[in-house]
Amino acid sequence: MTVKTVTKVNPAFSFEAYSYVVSPIDATDGGGFMFSMPDIPGVIADGQTELEAIADGREAFIATVSAMADMGQEVPTPVFNVDDFTPASASGKVLARLPRSMHMQLTARAKTEGVSLNSLLLALIAEGLGRRSATL
Repeated sequence: MTVKTVTKVNPAFSFEAYSYVVSPIDATDGGGFMFSMPDIPGVIADGQTELEAIADGREAFIATVSAMADMGQEVPTPVFNVDDFTPASASGKVLARLPRSMHMQLTARAKTEGVSLNSLLLALIAEGLGRRSATL
């Protein structure tokens, strides 16, 4: 196995320039908080407390931006503003019907990655939203 060391970079925009979302993880899924940065897909972290999730999110931000720079990818400029997209009545709960085959695939992937199904779905949704906003 080859391991590549990626040099830490100073991004054009600081961590504080980007909006991020910190949401609670249900106790049945291990509890704690999930951090995501919609402007940059892949910047996802978690922690037992909100502050820990944000601190881990800062590390994920630097690691992701450094890896993007190393691969010659452009780092998206900050455009997402949480206040622009938060409906006044969002409860945080969503019920979705899935085909059984998709449910089985997601359950197997969550088990393989050692996370709950809910945590996996949150990560996939955050990643998808980040990709979509980067192309808009």
